[in-house]
Amino acid sequence: MATASSRRRNLFSLQPLDAKTQSPLFQRRRVAQEEDMGNAPQVLSLNGKPSANMSLGHAVCERCHDGFSMDEQIVNSNGQVWHTQCFVCAQCFQPFPEGRFFEFEGRKYCEHDFCVLFAPSCGKCGEFISGRVIKAMNSSWHPECFRCFSCAKVLADEGFVKNQGRALCRDCNASEKAKGLGKYVCFKCHSIIDGGHLKWKGEAFHPYHFNCHSCGIELKEDAREKDAELYCLRCHDKMGIPICGACRRPIEERVVHAMGKTWHVEHFVCAKCEKPFLGTRHYEKKGLAYCEIHYHQLFGNICFVCNNIISGDVFSAFNKAWCSAHFACSICDHKMNQKTKFFEFDQKPVCKNCYDKFPSELKKRLKKAYDEAVKAGK
Repeated sequence: MATASSRRRNLFSLQPLDAKTQSPLFQRRRVAQEEDMGNAPQVLSLNGKPSANMSLGHAVCERCHDGFSMDEQIVNSNGQVWHTQCFVCAQCFQPFPEGRFFEFEGRKYCEHDFCVLFAPSCGKCGEFISGRVIKAMNSSWHPECFRCFSCAKVLADEGFVKNQGRALCRDCNASEKAKGLGKYVCFKCHSIIDGGHLKWKGEAFHPYHFNCHSCGIELKEDAREKDAELYCLRCHDKMGIPICGACRRPIEERVVHAMGKTWHVEHFVCAKCEKPFLGTRHYEKKGLAYCEIHYHQLFGNICFVCNNIISGDVFSAFNKAWCSAHFACSICDHKMNQKTKFFEFDQKPVCKNCYDKFPSELKKRLKKAYDEAVKAGK
């Protein structure tokens, strides 16, 4: 008959314990790498074989501190043994799915509860971050979620600049800075253009990035474009290009021919209001061009009532002009024509009927004033 001590020694070869080592629970392993987190937990593999210095007869469950029966299956994790029903998540008290768990400060958690309790969430997508974490702008980010606010370029390995609470790449930050200074950013080298800039295909450049297509010298800000090539000003002026009558500079795009000269479209403007004609009719007077409104205001007739240009009959009196629709008695509004007799009262026309109704004394004063004006040659 076997003694009690020999029965205890034979417990290490019990089939349930060996069978447990073949289960996925003891063979699965996962390592969670968490950057920028102190005391990062590790997923531990479960080993069904007890350590050599462990005596099963005196072993107790790490959680409930009870012993084990002789035919009971046990769980061994890093030298600690557990009842199978005690080896559960410290938060939800459920078995670990597929045997995976995370350990933090001596307590074991399933993956879900560990993420909820300890894992950072992404500042953009809101998902838990498993793996590399980017710490920036007082938030945590997936590397692929941390992007430039302006151009959406991934910043994880590029570096960034904080600008008004936004993360910007260096190129976009330079552009923002240039806008604030009222300067351009070179499209080629991405640095601020402190001096004059050169426009090429809609973008701004340092002029020294280009050479004249004809003579090869380094270009300056006054370089010119012709047929998709850049030329220095000297070579450009030798090519028979028309010169603007206003700015005296070469015209490289649309040309306006007027008044015996050539003009940039934006430089052919009214001499009074300085608005470009842009293809509308213009009027010439003493070598200057005027829009229709200002030409008539300066040299034509504008109705005293409606302020419109008078294109038909003009009624002139008292240094004023009226169109046929608005030439009327200023008192009774009766329409008048060229044959209608009228009188002046307060620099306005008054028909004979209304004038006859004036007091005699008033009519005498009006007649006296009229005679004095005629005598003075007014």
